[in-house]
Amino acid sequence: MPAVPEIRILRCNDIPVNHKGAYVLYWMTAFRRTRWNFSLQRAVEWCTELNKPLIIFEPLRIGYGWSSDRFHRFILDGMAANSDALKKFSAAYYPYVEPYPDADKGLLAALAGNACVVVTDDFPAFFIPSMIKAVAGSLPARMEKVDGNGLLPMRASDSVFTAAQFFRRFLQKELPAHLARMPEAAPLRVKGLQAPVPVPKEILKQWPPVSPELLQGHPKALSALKINHHVPTVERRGGSREGTKTLKGFLENRLSLYPENRNHPDDDATSGLSPYLHFGHISVHEVFQRLAEKEDWAPEHLPKKVTGGRAGWWRMSEGAEAFLDELVTWREIGFNMCSLRDGYDRYDSLPAWALKTLNQHSRDQRRYLYSLDEFEKAGTHDSLWNAAQSQLAREGRIHNYLRMVWGKKILEWTPSPQEALAIMIELNNKYALDGRDPNSYSGIMWCMGRYDRAWGPERPIFGKVRYMSSENTARKLRLGEYLERYAP
Repeated sequence: MPAVPEIRILRCNDIPVNHKGAYVLYWMTAFRRTRWNFSLQRAVEWCTELNKPLIIFEPLRIGYGWSSDRFHRFILDGMAANSDALKKFSAAYYPYVEPYPDADKGLLAALAGNACVVVTDDFPAFFIPSMIKAVAGSLPARMEKVDGNGLLPMRASDSVFTAAQFFRRFLQKELPAHLARMPEAAPLRVKGLQAPVPVPKEILKQWPPVSPELLQGHPKALSALKINHHVPTVERRGGSREGTKTLKGFLENRLSLYPENRNHPDDDATSGLSPYLHFGHISVHEVFQRLAEKEDWAPEHLPKKVTGGRAGWWRMSEGAEAFLDELVTWREIGFNMCSLRDGYDRYDSLPAWALKTLNQHSRDQRRYLYSLDEFEKAGTHDSLWNAAQSQLAREGRIHNYLRMVWGKKILEWTPSPQEALAIMIELNNKYALDGRDPNSYSGIMWCMGRYDRAWGPERPIFGKVRYMSSENTARKLRLGEYLERYAP
């Protein structure tokens, strides 16, 4: 098995490897899957080198921001899938769900106390970076975090890209070398892995593993947790099996229609993969590999010349090219921002031109003003906006094109751009399955000028920030069925 690329591995503390430890510990936090996982692959490397067994620890805290039935249930679906998958391999699986806030205090340190090394996931957004930073210095074991977020390693560049065209050109220059170093599809399928050891009894006694009822998502078990029960679960299920099934359906049924139909809500030709990518239930590497197989594509098909164009460089079908620009360029530019800039979600992180024009127009008169509560309940005068918000509240998603209009209208209908940003983040992170993610922050911030340019004519409220209207959107798109389906 080839080694995990060094550029994807970052040491978190200065503690040496404990060769007398009983096991290697993989602390699974962001890449919640057993396949196509560089972090798991790195943990297996340590097991092989040290001749030690593996414990996979997948916790679910209760005190994370916007915790709710919706997100807990989606993550629990993934835990159930991992539990089933790991029965076939030589690794101990320890799924833990915190029953009340701070119940997990001391658990990671207890597990690390008898570990040779701790491997975890390098995810650049939400609470994960600060959590890793907080615990790394206090753990009694060497700790590494591994980047498995994108086709391009986050540390391939130390520059923050301000526009997709610049990032696209960089990708076309740098990405080919990294496509040759993909993660193993099944990293646990390796010869010589030691038989699993049980999690120490004293740990299981103090911190019992998740109950079968909760793992199966029983409503009564979920209702006993101190999380937000007002954001209900959705029909869509989480987990690696569901992620793979969604990918298969997209490639077989919707990929060829993607360029023409993806913007039309009635057609719903999008991939549906963003929740599975966000929760780590599927890897972008697997998505890319399956697409390459369908297209009968190989890396040698790439041209030598860098064009920076949105289409043509991959030398795949029109549908594949359009999808890859979203999957790679637009998704990974968000990881570039979050990994290199503190405060990526703050108003002052917008480009200087956007801040200037928004501030100049911050006191412009608004024809309509709505509160957070009115927005949340889809109580505006605009039927298209209300339908988009209703879809978000019911299903945990907004059609990709309508999410842009959704954000633009919030900017137009709030007293200030700062308040508009706060409302967008609150609603998106509270309801969207793919919220709290670098890609979703890119979408929100794009509504206010990030990754865009100044537009004319200058308008009230927006200034030079790109303007969008529900009326123009309704004229351009097929959405009659959508409006009927998601009427509040």
